[in-house]
Order: sequence, then structure tokens, then C-alpha cells
Amino acid sequence: MDLQLSERTALVTGGSRGIGLAIVRALVREGARVVAAARTITPELKASGAVPVAVDLTSADGCERLVDDALGALGGLDVLVNNAGGGDTYATDGFLATDDEVWRRSWELNFFAPVRMVRAALPALMERRGTVINISSVGAHMPGRGPVDYSTAKAALGALGKALSEEFGPHGVRVNTVTPGPTRTGLYEDPDGYAARRARQRGVPHADYLARVPQGMGMTSGRLVEPEEVADLVAFLASGRASSVMGADYVIDGGALKAL
Repeated sequence: MDLQLSERTALVTGGSRGIGLAIVRALVREGARVVAAARTITPELKASGAVPVAVDLTSADGCERLVDDALGALGGLDVLVNNAGGGDTYATDGFLATDDEVWRRSWELNFFAPVRMVRAALPALMERRGTVINISSVGAHMPGRGPVDYSTAKAALGALGKALSEEFGPHGVRVNTVTPGPTRTGLYEDPDGYAARRARQRGVPHADYLARVPQGMGMTSGRLVEPEEVADLVAFLASGRASSVMGADYVIDGGALKAL
């Protein structure tokens, strides 16, 4: 299927690894010209074919500078993918142990950075009748299963997508959300990542904890989602093939979410 992305322009945040890197590679493969942002530029991102930009999106002016850099490199903007998220300090010990600094850092990255990115990019997106794709998490729909700071920020991100779609859809800008379940990324696989810390808390080997995640999350597929699967969905939503998809939330979680 021709996704009609040849020579389209895209800006992807959090593009150095995991889902973000897979999205960058998918868009480049489809012929798009891509600027990819990350705090640290990895060798994999350098080799992706995108223009890498190092930036801290939790800084006050980082988002505006990134959009300016992307417009300078691309000459316009058709697609914005707000993928940067997660965080270095998840609330692993419950609500009462989650202090203001954890909340602040989590919401700066997972909610306010996308807010600022969209605000900075909207004039260019309206000019090109572009699209915004926000990467959320199944935790937004199952907040009791994940870190409370992260899950609530992602729930707010989903609400933001709906509101933006209503306001800017009439101006030609499509806004959609992609909601992955547990995905085979560093969050789960890194020896110092969130899953590894949870495994240590429970006194089980990291590998054993990972093996139990699909069953524990009720994933009908019986396995973690692959980053490339999320990336393919994002590429479709970015394309002209999805021109009537607006304000939607696409869950890709291996069947973990049971509610309608």
C-alpha cells in the first residue's frame, strides 16, 4: 500500500530508541523527510536517515527551538509525532511515596512537552493541513496498573488530543492518539529500567518478571508489543490513507484493555 508519504515532512520527538526510533525508520522508509529529536543522539538515530536534533523538551524554550530547527531543515511541517515520554523516575512505591518533584518531572515530559510542541507547530501544520499523532499508553485507560504520575499524565494527553481535534479539525489539522500496551523497549528490557526495578522490588529475576508481564496485563496475544508494530500504525495515521481519521485513540496492546 502506498502511504503517500513521499517527500512529506515529519518531526518526531523521543526518536533515539524504542518506539520513537521505529517511527523514525518507518517514516523514512516511506519516503518522508524527518527531523528526529532526543536528549541524546544515538548511533542508531544517526544511521536512520533522519536529521537528528539534541534537545531537552522539559526546558522552557526547548520545544520552540526544536520546531524552529525542524522548519529550517524541512521548509514546512506535515506531521508532528509527540513520542517523547516515560521518565527517569517513575513512581514505583505508590501514591503516598510520590513527591512533588516526581509529579513535576513526569508531567513536564509526558504532558506539558506535547502541549508546547503542538502550540509551537500549529501555525506550520495549519498551513500544510498537517497531522498530530500523540503517543500515549494503555496505562491511561488502566491507571491502577502503572505508575500513578505517568498514567494520569497520559490520560490527560488523550483528553488533549480530543480537544485539539475538535478545535483544529475545521482548520484541516488532524489529531489522533496511539496507545501502546507493554512494548519491547528499554522500559522493560534495560537492566536499570522500570521493569527491572519492579522485579527487584518483588525479589524475582528480571527475566522472570518480563516473562510474566503479558499474562499479568491480560494480553490476549501472550507477548509484548513490538516497536515496529506501533510504528506501522503511526505511519498509516500520518498518511493520506487516514484522511478521515480524526480525534481517534488507537489502542495497540495485544488485547490487554478489555473495556469497550
